[in-house]
Amino acid sequence: MQSSFPSLSKVLTPGDLRRVHHIALNVKDMQASRHFYGAILGLHELTGEQVPATLKELVAQGKVANFVTPDGTILDLFWQPELLPPDPDPERTFTRAYHLAFDINPQLFDAAVEVIKQNHIEIAHGPVTRPTGRGVYFYDPDGFMVEIRCDPE
Repeated sequence: MQSSFPSLSKVLTPGDLRRVHHIALNVKDMQASRHFYGAILGLHELTGEQVPATLKELVAQGKVANFVTPDGTILDLFWQPELLPPDPDPERTFTRAYHLAFDINPQLFDAAVEVIKQNHIEIAHGPVTRPTGRGVYFYDPDGFMVEIRCDPE
């Protein structure tokens, strides 16, 4: 398939975009997702004055929950009670986004896998070892694939 791109007179240059500001996921069961990302994966949930002013009302209504990753990226969960995956097969559920990956210290990788198992979260793939490190893939409560990975020791 060939693509034809028009000649661009104005583009962003490397460095114009500074960082990922946030990632937003739609979730069917807000409590299950808050438990998964907060209690199981250990992300800090923003509360009180930590919640962005633009989201305070939605958070108060239970329609949004905000978490922050260790590198400062915000993970927003938006409650969509009627959410249905595009395909009942979790391997084909999401066609554009593949997974959300979290990095962990290699010395903590096995403990993270054990946390997943102890919380009865089904492992989709792995743990796997590659030249780039180790990884384990599993699904959040809405079927979105999550990875915990580490660099080689």
